[in-house]
Amino acid sequence: MKKIKLLALSAVVAGLVISCQKNDVNEAQPDLASDLSIEEIEALTKAAVNPNGAVKEMMTDLDGNATMYVISGDIALERKKLLNGDYAMLEGENNTKQYRTFNLISGANTTIDILGYTGSCCALTTNMRTGLQWAVNNYNRLNTNLNFRLTFGSNTNGADMIVFNQGGTGVGGRADFPSGGRPGQLIRIDGGLANSNNNINEHVITHEIGHAVGLRHTDYARRRCGNNNEQDSAEGQAAGAINIPGTPTENRWGAAGLDSGSIMISCYDNSTQGEFSNFDVVALEFLY
Repeated sequence: MKKIKLLALSAVVAGLVISCQKNDVNEAQPDLASDLSIEEIEALTKAAVNPNGAVKEMMTDLDGNATMYVISGDIALERKKLLNGDYAMLEGENNTKQYRTFNLISGANTTIDILGYTGSCCALTTNMRTGLQWAVNNYNRLNTNLNFRLTFGSNTNGADMIVFNQGGTGVGGRADFPSGGRPGQLIRIDGGLANSNNNINEHVITHEIGHAVGLRHTDYARRRCGNNNEQDSAEGQAAGAINIPGTPTENRWGAAGLDSGSIMISCYDNSTQGEFSNFDVVALEFLY
């Protein structure tokens, strides 16, 4: 997610000023064919992600560097897990059709110990901590089997999810999809959110936790902002976005009944209250 000048965006959609994009909006995406190996392309395809537009990046995590594949700006897939097939499409899944990944959290792992990191390198600011608390409250209010137990500290042992400040000036975040029946573990929050209000922090963190429990972007077939509503190169025609029963569907050429208030839309405006839409609730309560 990145802040975009309102003037430039007004021709796209009034009021939308935040988009899930790479932190440097001026950095051109590399030619995938020259950047990824055949093995990596095949692994991304098996994970039901369109390799075109996926960007390989080296990120610094709490325990050192890790190679990640960044998709649509805020979804980060770990290289080791990807090549091991942890994100791969399950046999018999219907991939033709509010959207989920192929992998979800298993029943044995639905009690989730989530850590708001306060260590010296990557500590959450006061606004980020409040946003995280409110985001956890959003999930715990639902009628699901998910139970988030939030603590703040620097001891990551036993944490199922770790939310930390990755620095920089961006105002979004990045998260991993579930793998092996467990939630995505690392949720990276951009440093620029220190200057954003509590509701924006709540929105971004709720959104990224959504990816970590298996939700894809509601507007996966056509991004709502930052690109004149053109199809997103990483998500637009990718398989693996399974429509959740009881929620609207979006066809590959545009929004057919799109839930524009969904917290899993790929962008948001500064008036967001950071809350789930009705269909977000339907989706999560169906899945869990």
